[in-house]
Amino acid sequence: MAALAPLLAVAFLATAAHAADPFAFFDWDVTYMTASPLGVPQQVIAINKQFPGPVMNVTTNYNVVVNVLNSLDEPLLITWDGIQHRKNCWQDGVLGTTCPIPPGWNWTYNFQVKDQIGSFFYFPSLGMQRAAGGFGGITVNNRAVISVPFDTPDGDITLFIGDWYKKNHTHLRKMLDDGKELGMPDGVLMNGKGPYRYNDSLVPNGIEYETIKVEPGKTYRFRVHNVGVSTSLNFRIQNHNLALVETEGSYTMKQNFTNLDIHVGQSYSFLVTMDQNASSDYYIVASARFVNESLWTRVTGVAILQYSNSKGKASGPLPDPPNDEYDKTFSMNQARSIRMNVSTGAARPNPQGSFHYGSINVSQVYKLRNEPPVIINGKKRTTLSGISYSPPDTPLRLSDLYDKKGVYTLDFPTMPIDGPLVIRTSVINSTYKDFLEIVFQNNDTIVQTYHIDGYAFWVVG
Repeated sequence: MAALAPLLAVAFLATAAHAADPFAFFDWDVTYMTASPLGVPQQVIAINKQFPGPVMNVTTNYNVVVNVLNSLDEPLLITWDGIQHRKNCWQDGVLGTTCPIPPGWNWTYNFQVKDQIGSFFYFPSLGMQRAAGGFGGITVNNRAVISVPFDTPDGDITLFIGDWYKKNHTHLRKMLDDGKELGMPDGVLMNGKGPYRYNDSLVPNGIEYETIKVEPGKTYRFRVHNVGVSTSLNFRIQNHNLALVETEGSYTMKQNFTNLDIHVGQSYSFLVTMDQNASSDYYIVASARFVNESLWTRVTGVAILQYSNSKGKASGPLPDPPNDEYDKTFSMNQARSIRMNVSTGAARPNPQGSFHYGSINVSQVYKLRNEPPVIINGKKRTTLSGISYSPPDTPLRLSDLYDKKGVYTLDFPTMPIDGPLVIRTSVINSTYKDFLEIVFQNNDTIVQTYHIDGYAFWVVG
């Protein structure tokens, strides 16, 4: 596991699935395959020979059963980003709560998408494997008896965007373990494919690119996931408005954007109406944010939106990214402008309407502060609140099951430690059904994103 990856470990509690709810079964074989997304043959991680992996299309309250065969040459865990694992903590797929699947072995994940809707994705959580693929989409549809706060789109399109390196994930992992920086990515992929050749000097000839075919006048739901490693991306479609309607399991108040920053791990749903004259194809763009634009020009993903009556290929410059060189709050203000739609959801017509955030009894408050990487015991490591997490040989929940002592400590500090930085298997100690308030403070010079897995979270400030 890369030394630079901080991890906050929390325990999961079980809730039985309702026996009458439908089941969806999936059989996956996770293997290596050779692909050339940026024009250079390299090893990627595929699921059933697909890169990216298949989209799981299920409905609220379905019981999902996924039998995963690990045909890689190293241990594997699949985590289900944003899915609340209410049935069983062993389904989480994160080191610390679940044992890795050894090479040649299989494990059957069994969880319920209880009272959930929306757009999520899965990915391998160990050893930088996500940098090689192994990710795919999870679409959770509303039950027929629950309304959706917009008209049914004419089509549903899943789009994976993310930074990409030509180096093998094991090479990237060794770089981190040796205390080196990963450096600038080699490009940005869209659905596992490289950029359209919008610029002959920046994009080599012969690279396969993604083309999304649409019909004029129709409206499509674009589910866009940033599955990258570390790069925030600005997403835009040339000459088209993006009507934001959902993000990671919550419907939003409908809001139009010409572009939106999508940070690592985030998923957004947009309604896009094909209302242009199709004088040519249109660019779909994902470009790096908070970087030196002149140096990072080649790190841009470009796909093509093609009307059925298109009169020619896209050409000319890409649509401009946000002009916020002198306004560093632009991205933050974009995020702050998003409002949840509390009139509908997954469980019932008004699931949140009687839930008053201001009256929640918060039992614990934690401030998690990350710092720039430091040397601890001769290794370059990152910390949260003064602690660099060390995953134990025995997963936390397994140690609980067999009453194995000394595997972890319930002493994660509520406030950052200002003393010597330490390496420890320190876990937050909380109580079932309590509400926690977690404040993230980034003292580093780069954007940080956190994978908060397995629970329901609300951004309140």
